[in-house]
Amino acid sequence: MNVGAFVCSCGGSCEVDLDGVRDGVRDVDVVASSELLCQDGLDAMSAVVDEYELDELIVTAPDRSCRDRIRDFVGETGLHPEAAEFVNHREECAWVHDADAATEKTARMINATAAGRREEAVSRTVSREAGETVAVVGDPAVASSLAESADVTLLADGRDFEGAEDLGDVTVERGRVVDVSGEYGEFEVTVEARVTDECISCMDCVAEGPEGMVTAEPVDIDPDAPDGEWVEVCPTDAIDLDGVTRALEFDQVVHPDGTAPARGGQLGFYTGPVDAATVSAVVSNLGGIEKPDFLDLEMEVCAAGASSQQGCTACVDACPHGAVDRPAVDEVSFDPVSCQNCGACTSACPTGATKLREPSNERIAREVEALLTAEDDDGGWLPWRSDTALDTEIVAFVCSERARERLRAYGRRAREEELAYPPILPVGVNCTDTVGEAHVMHALAAGADGVAIVGCGGDCVHSGPEPKAELVDRLGRATRDLGLGERVGFFAPEADDPGAFVEDLSRFAVETVAESPVPSDGYEAEGGARDDDARAFNSHDWTLESVRRILDHVDPEREVVRGLKDFGRMEVADACNLTPTCSTLCPTDAIRRTDDADLEFNHERCVNCGLCEEGCPETAITMRDGLDLSLLPENRAGEDPAWSRVHDGEMLECVRCGKPFASAGTATKIEAEVGDLVEGIAPASDHSIFEYCGDCRTALLFEGGRAR
Repeated sequence: MNVGAFVCSCGGSCEVDLDGVRDGVRDVDVVASSELLCQDGLDAMSAVVDEYELDELIVTAPDRSCRDRIRDFVGETGLHPEAAEFVNHREECAWVHDADAATEKTARMINATAAGRREEAVSRTVSREAGETVAVVGDPAVASSLAESADVTLLADGRDFEGAEDLGDVTVERGRVVDVSGEYGEFEVTVEARVTDECISCMDCVAEGPEGMVTAEPVDIDPDAPDGEWVEVCPTDAIDLDGVTRALEFDQVVHPDGTAPARGGQLGFYTGPVDAATVSAVVSNLGGIEKPDFLDLEMEVCAAGASSQQGCTACVDACPHGAVDRPAVDEVSFDPVSCQNCGACTSACPTGATKLREPSNERIAREVEALLTAEDDDGGWLPWRSDTALDTEIVAFVCSERARERLRAYGRRAREEELAYPPILPVGVNCTDTVGEAHVMHALAAGADGVAIVGCGGDCVHSGPEPKAELVDRLGRATRDLGLGERVGFFAPEADDPGAFVEDLSRFAVETVAESPVPSDGYEAEGGARDDDARAFNSHDWTLESVRRILDHVDPEREVVRGLKDFGRMEVADACNLTPTCSTLCPTDAIRRTDDADLEFNHERCVNCGLCEEGCPETAITMRDGLDLSLLPENRAGEDPAWSRVHDGEMLECVRCGKPFASAGTATKIEAEVGDLVEGIAPASDHSIFEYCGDCRTALLFEGGRAR
């Protein structure tokens, strides 16, 4: 692929040095610039595309109309429709930073965009067929608006719709909604009513019943209505004050007053105020859906459980959209159609069983590395021919849902009022849920002075309020323990209050973050893969690789680095009988039993899934969070430094052949449980049957039987 970068000064409205940007861009085939690229510069741009036979274009075009003209140009040139990628050098750089910082940041953003494009995943789709049935709960206007497109049922939910207009094509069902379950295409709505389907709408109960407690359209009775003689007026005995429930099936459900089963909402299930966008979404999902496949799944490395034991629950706990489920205690199931691409499950997963396709962890890593300077002792590669214009190098993971657009809006406001903030280096993510400990630790390992997580203010569209508070708190402990001090913060650009964001970010950049002892010298992560490329860039291994890089340049404050959830420390009590349960269950082979009846633990491999603790029959295992630096192989001596002994056992040797065959604890436990059942089974033996290995025990019993 031949890649060209094109830089524009937007008719002189952007104070960026075009020559400086060109000098700062690397790893592309050509860099060109223009005063007004999307208009007067298109002919020259066409000539550059032809001369260098470009396949992909990276263009500084901030405005929608500019981007549309570039896309039209791409189509006319015969390139792939998605050949152009855009960088906002105006609202995100020139209008909110000084000229030197804006110039440098623009070049870095182009470099990051080029690096990300090289890691872009091939698109892939998933689909599901569905019908056109829609349940609307208690809102006749919405039911009416959907009736022309869908098969709509209006669930009364205790409301009386007598006199409601435009419901001729709408089925009206009595009953209050008590539960909604299922998924897009297969929702089940449970309704409870006090009137059965035997009702003929004679209206006698409406006339004779307690005032205000019997609805006319549809006929139903309030659950608090008192019993009395009025019940007898029904000619069909359709009144049942105990209540009757029915389960109704729909492809989609609109429930304005309902609560979504998943905290971030669920595909095909709409709650809260209904607007034109909601109606449009319902209509667009009629008949089925085809959408991008957002996830890569490698379930063979999943640590969810085994042998009916529950292990890691990170993805299920993290998913805000009900797209991850546990059909069994030792199984995890993903619904790719319900997935909304927030990345919560992927940042929570320690093993790489689930990963985002786009942006992948590797793409994010390459963008981060490209944003940071490469600098050696002599100044090294500094394209701006002088010291960097950025006082602090803060990598910012910016949510594409709301935060990126709000930063753009801040840039536009800066043309009318004084508004500037430190030149953070942005990496776009689908949602801040995408960001986990591995992403932050990698940025610090690549030399970032600080990491800003920039997301939705007040209430994340996916995960609700304070989406990254727990992560920031954990990683604050980790960076302090590593000797880095405070390096991580969460920032929310509010739509109507840029001042708070500017103040918080400025304080972070000036007062909290100091120059990092880790150099930004062109470091490139391998992703920490131990076995093959499929395991690369999983959270556990990638984090460990980053920590090791950081440790080359710092003196840690503590031996145990707290706050890193994907690392576990094993403690084993004396109750351990050395049964093989823990080593059998461990999904990463971090536990082994030796021939000497010792239990050994590999801290480097452990992902803290908890399976060993959950499955231990003696409840002898306790797992604790945190990375213990003293247990890493590089800090230990011996022939096999990755392994540490966590329990000293005693191995029994067969009294007949001398072969080790079981731990003393295991033998004692088995004898206590079944000893009375086998007592006297080998009367000719001088030893207990439990002192023989399996082979000799069989031979002993056979010989004893023959002697008799």
